[in-house]
Formats: sequence, C-alpha cells, structure tokens
Amino acid sequence: MKMAVSNSLQRTSQKRLGIGSYLTGDAVKQRINQVIGGKDGQRFISAVVSAVQTNPGLQECTNQSILSAALLGESLKLSPSPQLGQYYMVPFNDRERGKVAQFQLGYKGYIQLAIRSGQYKKLNVLAIKEGELVKFDPLNEEIEVKLIEDEEQRESAETIGYYAMFEYTNGFRKAIYWSRKKMLAHADKYSQAFSKDGGTVKTRYGEKKKVSYADFVAGNYDPKDAWMYSSFWYKDFDGMAYKTMLRQLISKWGIMSIDMQSAIDADMAVINEDGTKDYVDNDPDVIIVEPIEKVEPEATEEAAEDVEAALFAADGEHGKDA
Repeated sequence: MKMAVSNSLQRTSQKRLGIGSYLTGDAVKQRINQVIGGKDGQRFISAVVSAVQTNPGLQECTNQSILSAALLGESLKLSPSPQLGQYYMVPFNDRERGKVAQFQLGYKGYIQLAIRSGQYKKLNVLAIKEGELVKFDPLNEEIEVKLIEDEEQRESAETIGYYAMFEYTNGFRKAIYWSRKKMLAHADKYSQAFSKDGGTVKTRYGEKKKVSYADFVAGNYDPKDAWMYSSFWYKDFDGMAYKTMLRQLISKWGIMSIDMQSAIDADMAVINEDGTKDYVDNDPDVIIVEPIEKVEPEATEEAAEDVEAALFAADGEHGKDA
C-alpha cells in the first residue's frame, strides 16, 4: 500500500511538471545532450514539446515515457511531428504506471527508413478504389489499374484493396495486393483493440457493447462510447493498412537495415527507462480488464478470400503487426 501511494504521488508530481520544464531540467537535458549532442538538443526538445502540445492525451502521460519514445524516434532520425506521420507517441493507460506514451511507427516512417538504406529505387503503397482495378497478375506481380483522375472523386470513392511494391537498385522487384476484406480480417485477428464484427468489452466502467466496424464507419454508435474506438485502426484505417502492406512486403522480401529492424522491434511498445519494452495493442484511452469477446460470424458468410487476396494469404503472418 505504501509503495502504491508513493507511485501515485510520484505520477501526480510528474504531471505537475510540464514536458518543457522536464526536458530542460539539468539532469534530463544532460542526458539528451549525451544521446543526441548539444547542437541538436534544443531542436529535439522543441519538436517533442510541439508534438505533446498538439495532443491533450500525451499531456497526461509520464514525462519519462514521452522522452523514451522520442529518443527512440530521434535515434532513427524520424520526426515526432504528427503532420509528417513518421512515428507517433500514443497515450496508453497502464494500470500500474498510469498513462504512458507508446511508440508507434507510421507508414511514412517505413518508407523513410527503407529509402534511406540506399537499396530501393522505388517503394510505393496505394489504396485501390472501386472501379480502378482492371486486373492483378499474381504470377508476374503486375497490376493494371485505371485511376480516377479527379482527386476529390477518388478520395470519396470506396476502397476495395491495397497495393504495395518495391524495386531494388539492381532491378529486383516485388509486389503484393490485398483486398480490403483481407485487410479487415487481418486487423480483426491481430489487433486486440479492433473488432470487425463487434462484441462485448468489459472495462472498469462496466460491460459495453462494441459495434461492428461497418456500423462505426456509418456512425451507428453512441457518441458517449467514442472512447472505445480510439485505436488507429478506427481513426485511420487506410494509414494502418499502408503500414501493414509495407511491413508484410519489406519484412518478407525486402532488405532490412539495422534501423528498420530496430523500428519494427520497438513498434507498438512502451519504452521503459532501462530500455526494456512492454508491447501493447489496445485502445489507448481505455483500460480493458478482460479481452474482447468476439461475435462469431454467421455460417453463411463466405469463408474464402477473393482470388487476388487468396494468392497472398497469410503464409506465416505472425505476432505483432500493425
């Protein structure tokens, strides 16, 4: 009990100290300068303070967890700016430590790290809209599309799939295509925070009913329950889909630089002060005390993926994926 009270007081005291004051304190500033170098220390501090100021949830996180996530991003030479989308510091509720910042690599961070290796001549990921796909040849990994020219019309069109490709400087090329149906199934299987078909969630606020993703997109949920849909799979499904496509493509067939390996290893983790990592995949603003009870799909639902996606079915999809 004494330790719990002590930890609580420590967190409260830390919250009172703003991130700017924390980072410019003598001990912390010295640590930053040792890791980054005095010349870049002020730039780093300014970038972190700016990122925290734009996210009210981060302002409630422990300063140490913010610093650890930001130092990891800095070691990878990625920017914490949410506008650039290279990596994010995501608030996450920990029952023992309170609210902490989780490191999440963005899909633009994957692209940045891959291009920086000097091995890639081309690297691209694209959402395919309704009516754009003419054909995808899985044998030769060639796609034929007729893209909608009007940008506003294309933006509002329904997404039916995702395409990712790379080409090395030596000419080696690889490409994959996933249907949106396959991506939904992937998110439902590997993300505890996402539920394609809906289900029951038990939280400290009591038992709650989570609507299906289709109902969420249609707005058919109680606005008071919006906190249950704070996962990035709900906030930015396409962004998470791009990240998944790049991860599948590069981790299976691409050249993995040391920085890329480090980024993938730390993705979705809370970095502790001693450098160890706690991996979490949950609604960042909700403490879930029991896992989601998934609603079983109806027996009439088609079991097979469409042809294009089936040819790239999970041959060893594993573990911690975006």
